[in-house]
Amino acid sequence: MIRVLFVCLGNICRSPMAEGLFRELVTRKGLHEVIDIDSAGTHGYHIGQAPDERACRTMVGHGIDIAGLAGRQVTPADLRHFDYVLAMDRDNLAHLEALCGGPRPSIRLFLDFARDTQTREVPDPYYGGPEGFERVYALLEEAAQGLLEDIEGRLSRP
Repeated sequence: MIRVLFVCLGNICRSPMAEGLFRELVTRKGLHEVIDIDSAGTHGYHIGQAPDERACRTMVGHGIDIAGLAGRQVTPADLRHFDYVLAMDRDNLAHLEALCGGPRPSIRLFLDFARDTQTREVPDPYYGGPEGFERVYALLEEAAQGLLEDIEGRLSRP
């Protein structure tokens, strides 16, 4: 089992969008039984809440339903449990590294897996309009494809 955790600030926009998108890609590839996917926030602002309605609308527009997800805060145990802990931006990355006492190979920026963009951080669309959520979706989609290729490579190795 390979475990993937997506992390943003409050776990209501970027990370649940990434979770839903990646879950869809993994299911299409028939890998849902060997890849475990979750999301969390570095802060507990929205624990138990559904994703932002704009995030939900954006995802439904792409055929993915994330309305059933609930916000939660990342824990030190998560950093030991997950093989990939993927931060949406450098602030989230720094928070995760501080939580575990320093850099770890499993903790990275999600956009490290995006091959065709120079952008390294997924911008927080919370204070913007629908176009910001679409921009986030496009970045997440590119990185999700690269992440899936990386994991498939790991799964094919003996």
